[in-house]
Amino acid sequence: MTHSRRFSTVAHVGPVAIGGSNPIRIQSMATTDTNDTEGCVAQAKRIIDAGGELVRFTTQGTREAENMKNISARLKADGYHTPLVADVHFTAHVADVAAQYCEKVRINPGNYVDPGRTFKHLEYTDEEYAAELQKIEAKLVPFIHICKEHHTAVRIGVNHGSLSDRIMSRYGDTPAGIVESCIEFLRIFRREQFNDVVISIKASNTVVMVQSVRLLVKTMDSEDMHYPLHLGVTEAGEGEDGRIKSAVGIGALLTEGIGDTIRVSLSEEPECEIPVARKLVDLIPECTRLRHEAEASITDDTITLCLDAPDMETLQLKASMAVGALLIDRKATKLVIQIPPSSPLNTSPSSLLPPPSTTLTTLADAILQAARIKFTKTEYISCPGCGRTLYNLQETIARIKAATKDLVGLKIGIMGCIVNGPGEMADADYGYVGAGRGKISLYKQKVCVEKNIPEAEAVDKLLELIHKDRG
Repeated sequence: MTHSRRFSTVAHVGPVAIGGSNPIRIQSMATTDTNDTEGCVAQAKRIIDAGGELVRFTTQGTREAENMKNISARLKADGYHTPLVADVHFTAHVADVAAQYCEKVRINPGNYVDPGRTFKHLEYTDEEYAAELQKIEAKLVPFIHICKEHHTAVRIGVNHGSLSDRIMSRYGDTPAGIVESCIEFLRIFRREQFNDVVISIKASNTVVMVQSVRLLVKTMDSEDMHYPLHLGVTEAGEGEDGRIKSAVGIGALLTEGIGDTIRVSLSEEPECEIPVARKLVDLIPECTRLRHEAEASITDDTITLCLDAPDMETLQLKASMAVGALLIDRKATKLVIQIPPSSPLNTSPSSLLPPPSTTLTTLADAILQAARIKFTKTEYISCPGCGRTLYNLQETIARIKAATKDLVGLKIGIMGCIVNGPGEMADADYGYVGAGRGKISLYKQKVCVEKNIPEAEAVDKLLELIHKDRG
């Protein structure tokens, strides 16, 4: 597997350099309303103080993009010079505005020009398909010129959950389609000789995410492209499940030398993501060694992982990261985790509970579920929230989890908005998606079954739907 960091070009995002021999950068995304300058500044400070090296804000409209100027000015006045990133979906001209005020703009190829995903199959002749690419270029080139003028970097951020119907119709719901969605844009950036580009390919499914990023690296190499890579597992969730899922996907790639900047997407306060991401980066050398040792010792389709850690979170991250790639590649489908009797987890008086064998078995099962091998509990696909989220995400997740935690194997998507909602949870059994302020839409797989339910009624309606179907 190509070590992408060794060969990647360097993207300059304000004072931060990403790629090449630079450190792996850690970032997070604000959940505040981007029109709320005071709230955004306060949250950005918390992210930066926790160690965040880039802070992203959603800019769903021109008003939000314009206010990035005020947020940036306030932060700089207070001595914070961390680069700010504008996150743009659906409205290409908003990216043009944001590029004047932010050090970096994220655009999504799935909805930059193509309309939002509707799961419709579209037929194109080769000529018609080429004409669609011309539409992308017509929008993208003026944006690139603005970025050049203002020294603004760009992230081409492809999400499995928001691939366009055009890409889906030609390539299917596959890593090849995900990669092509990215490469279409990259070719235009290269023709325009614009190199301050970072790429991300994300999915809530760790197997899809890892396979797609590997294919992207291979495809870029074949076309002599070597752009820095941003890694993340979308909608990973919260608590130990969110950490384990992120460590399986991100860690699988980091132990292969792939990745220049990362974000751990948790349905928690954004500053909580930073220390988890820092641990993943710090664990790269040890987990790379553990991965190779574990692979060499596989017997009877079983990985036996012997390791130690000072606390349970570190144990979860280390175990997940060490075996993530091996499980995703199906080098084994069973996992046993052991710790030495002298482990601080057994002996430290500060430990909440010593982890008995049942705790280690539960951890192994959680890692197997994160790698899509064995399902032993309810699967939650929940987003971290952002300025687009119009309901209390964390409270809602807690209510839904409390009511459905015993429904083993059921997959429930809990999404703040429609950007990735319907697509990212397309393989979920049920979905709960923010549709507007105080309004929720419910899904069964890809089909919206109830629209614009008042938020106060929506969780009960979801539970009614689930219990009705399950008899």
